Amino acid sequence: MSKVRILNFTISLDGYGAGPNQAADSPLGVGGEELHNWMVKTATFRKLYGGEGGEEGIDNDFTVRGLSNIGAWILGRNMFTLSRGEWPDDGWKGWWGENPPYHAPVFVLTHHPRASIPMEGGTTFHFVTEGIHVALERAREAAGEKDVRILGGVNVIRQYLRERLVDEMHIPIAPVVLGSGEHLYTGVNLLELGYKLTEHVTTSDAMHLVFTRS
Repeated sequence: MSKVRILNFTISLDGYGAGPNQAADSPLGVGGEELHNWMVKTATFRKLYGGEGGEEGIDNDFTVRGLSNIGAWILGRNMFTLSRGEWPDDGWKGWWGENPPYHAPVFVLTHHPRASIPMEGGTTFHFVTEGIHVALERAREAAGEKDVRILGGVNVIRQYLRERLVDEMHIPIAPVVLGSGEHLYTGVNLLELGYKLTEHVTTSDAMHLVFTRS
């Protein structure tokens, strides 16, 4: 059966999924890029972006899991662009170039409508103005028997968690302190929402936690 999953969403030791002062040259905020050092070094990540080499092992295994059996994606507008309000006529198609790494339909939550954007490699960005439930319905339909992955950011993840719509959540914790930014667990009580820690693996670059909703 298809599942709704949060995978490879890394937070800092103090719980932040992005640092402060996000900008075009630092979309994850000050220090935010360091959160993903564990994944960037892996063989799977490098291959995904046309590189060679990289490390195998536990971190690579989790990177592979984050891409396996995904039939559709959901993300917030802030993960697609830094612009706000009505969509500017600037030709922006995301951070990932002409061939984004999703290779499946991507549903972007926004308050402002715009036409879908087909990209190379099977990715099409669809823009959903009707909220998280409609986005999930459309993603489930697009995914078929495959899973739906909620990519983020923090605000989007919190909304889906509070509605008890996430079946599984993989949260790597990086050995980084950000001090401020977007905190994942603000207003979220995982125990009250029915989540239990079902997997715990530590490497030199991350503590991998997997939560499953009972």
